[in-house]
Amino acid sequence: MSPSSAKRHRKRQNAAAARAAQLEAARAAKRRQTLIRGGILGAFVIAVAVLLAFVAGGDDGDDVTAGDDGTTTTSAEASSTTTPETTATTVAGAAAEVTCNDTEPAKKGNGKTYDKAPEMTIDPAKKYTATMETSCGKMVIELDAENAPVGTNNFVFLAREKFYDGLNFHRVIKDFVIQGGDPKGDGTGGPGYDVPAEPPKDKFMIGDLAAAKSASDPPGTMGSQFFVITGSRGAALPNEYARFGTVTDGVKVAQKLESFGQPDESPSRQLYILSVTIAES
Repeated sequence: MSPSSAKRHRKRQNAAAARAAQLEAARAAKRRQTLIRGGILGAFVIAVAVLLAFVAGGDDGDDVTAGDDGTTTTSAEASSTTTPETTATTVAGAAAEVTCNDTEPAKKGNGKTYDKAPEMTIDPAKKYTATMETSCGKMVIELDAENAPVGTNNFVFLAREKFYDGLNFHRVIKDFVIQGGDPKGDGTGGPGYDVPAEPPKDKFMIGDLAAAKSASDPPGTMGSQFFVITGSRGAALPNEYARFGTVTDGVKVAQKLESFGQPDESPSRQLYILSVTIAES
């Protein structure tokens, strides 16, 4: 492993440890709240059960359902109201506020499609950082030019073309992913081409940025649609999706966006990608 690869590996491990600590703190707080609620609810349930036993008797059972972890695409169109919302989120044991806004962007993407994939213009030896401004805050993403030069080059090209500016996150699944980058808004949109990019050789982690694909596409295929892993279900995905970056700042923003997921995988409010800018060093 080259020194730069080892450095990136250590950074990914440190980022993973930090994200794990955040999640564990959130889970611990939730468990404490659940125990408190459970004690109050338990006393009420026992009282009701005793009363029902005298009246009729009976038995209850639990019904558990699970969602589908597919990464094919669906979509939702934009709307235009302005209703800021602030929600407290626990991050590393402390409350942090993430504010969302429904103001619709003036433009939805650049309106372009392309006849062919972009030429390789990035330098894999350089560092590329994407700053994604969303309607719920900012995410800073370190792109992996060394291990995923094709995927990084594709994302950098589209971002510099303003392809993503004004689009939305059309697919949101709790404890799984947020997905965006579709210019059509129906889950079938793309830039006009596909490229064979680079699936990871290690496991996915919360905060990873990867390319969405349909079930029929070969492993590692990508166009413009992408997803950010926001929960443990997403981290369990197989290595069939081209990973080309990791959120280094703003995981709480991604998880805030995820919180608006509904059973049909559409968000309960419009979630916009306001802009994506690229820094090179």
